[in-house]
Amino acid sequence: MLEARELTKIYGTHVALRGLNLEIPSGEIFCLLGANGAGKSTTIKLFLNFIHPTSGSVLVNGLDPQTHSSQTKSLLGYIPEQVTLYPRLSGLENLQYFANLAGETNLDRQRLVDALSRAGLPPEAIDRRVANYSKGMRQKVVIALSLVRRVKALLLDEPTSGLDPQAAHEFFKVLRRLGEEGVAVLMASHDLYHVRESATRIGIMRQGVLVESFLAADISHVDLEHRALQLMQ
Repeated sequence: MLEARELTKIYGTHVALRGLNLEIPSGEIFCLLGANGAGKSTTIKLFLNFIHPTSGSVLVNGLDPQTHSSQTKSLLGYIPEQVTLYPRLSGLENLQYFANLAGETNLDRQRLVDALSRAGLPPEAIDRRVANYSKGMRQKVVIALSLVRRVKALLLDEPTSGLDPQAAHEFFKVLRRLGEEGVAVLMASHDLYHVRESATRIGIMRQGVLVESFLAADISHVDLEHRALQLMQ
């Protein structure tokens, strides 16, 4: 579903990403670990076509985002570290507005409510103004948008930064469910514990290079922490 081939991004004299080769099939949750500046966010931005590669290529369901922008955008959902919604609108109203912008115009209230419920938003919050939402609740509105749009891949950049343990647990629970439903997930994170619990595969980046990739099931929490700290130095 998501593929990088010898993907490289250079800013002036700085190599942000060097020769990345990566393949994420449908249903896989691939988590990138690495220090700030390791190339995690750059990788995500390249898949989203926010920036263009210096060399190499990215493919979304076999399509190049640079030449098939509208088609690939329709397949992708994105959750940044800080989610921005309209504070005076309710969660449901935000969902309806952004779904309409994405071309989903024939949505009744029940379908929107169902998506918000699947994303884990409490029923009593659905019609409440987003100004009173926590960060975790705002993220659930964006997850609901991905559900309404029926995206095939979800890209996330440090989504659990600033979340309390319970909110992080709920977030990864929803993420695992999406993986089980066949959504390909690429996530950059520093959350070693939940990454180990939720990922299918884990990659560690350092200075723009994917230095190691392995199955999450093949490593313990303790070994993951040790390996990540060792490789990120």
